[in-house]
Amino acid sequence: MEFNSDILKIDCKTESQRVEKFIQQQVFNNFKKKGIVVGISGGIDSAVIASLSVRAIGKDKVIGLILPEKESNPISAQYAKLLIDKLGIYHETVEITPMLESFGVYKKRESIIKSSFPDFESTWKYRLVMPQNLLEKDRFNISSLEVRDPQGNVKSKRLASQDYLGMVAATNIKQRVRMTTLYYYSEKNNYIVAGTTNLSETLQGFFVKYGDGGVDIESIAHLYKTQVYQLSEYLNIPQEIIDRPPSPDTYSLTASDKEIYFCLPFDILDLLLYAKQNKIPRDKIKNSLKLNDQQIDRAFRDFDTKQKATEHFRHLPPSLSLLETKSGL
Repeated sequence: MEFNSDILKIDCKTESQRVEKFIQQQVFNNFKKKGIVVGISGGIDSAVIASLSVRAIGKDKVIGLILPEKESNPISAQYAKLLIDKLGIYHETVEITPMLESFGVYKKRESIIKSSFPDFESTWKYRLVMPQNLLEKDRFNISSLEVRDPQGNVKSKRLASQDYLGMVAATNIKQRVRMTTLYYYSEKNNYIVAGTTNLSETLQGFFVKYGDGGVDIESIAHLYKTQVYQLSEYLNIPQEIIDRPPSPDTYSLTASDKEIYFCLPFDILDLLLYAKQNKIPRDKIKNSLKLNDQQIDRAFRDFDTKQKATEHFRHLPPSLSLLETKSGL
């Protein structure tokens, strides 16, 4: 099998038609609903899903929801509206800050931050990031908390396991509130909820169970992130959205998907994921990507660790009937 930087190139017209047919069949034949709801984040994946949905079933059957909260990057809603205006779809903006406050999301996170930075104030911004030297040295995926005061001074500290888990648990409520809001609008209108997770995220578990993973259909879960970018060019997604670094937009201090989780740029990440999935010979990987054995080993170990830790994300909850079916009872 050949392996080079062009291995992930797709025929965008054919792929677009294939996904559009899938959306049509799922909305009208499988779910037997009237349309589709898309949470439009101002990012590339939701922009592609919304565009494909319009092409598949018509703009009058697509609802776009913008779901900001007080820590969202203002550019997210701006870019979401840019796409919505281009597509001409009906949309609503639902401010989810009150719901998050009722869950104590902000207070829970700020109490953790203050245990590491006692001088932290609510005017400061913060984020979680992973070390970005995945290929350079053997290391553990231990996140650091970064805070920035209004003067631009940045402090960083590694979080203890319990504090990290508390931060993530509180943050994931944001994704789950978004999901709940999407389903309110889908059930109110007899629509389905569109997922926006791509293959790179699916394989590595970069989605929240019953959050952005809680949807009715996943139309691009077979496409690597770089392939989603190819489709975005074909679909004439606004350039501002294409150029924007992908981010879950869940921290007040902007953090990209790469900084939070993947630790590799997508052009390298996707090719390494493809190579591992398709058992590409080591020499071909080394020659094409200009990596050595140690670097490839580090990347593959990281893939295995993340995939194992998130395996339950990709399956139905265990039940006796499922276990009995698998065991042949």
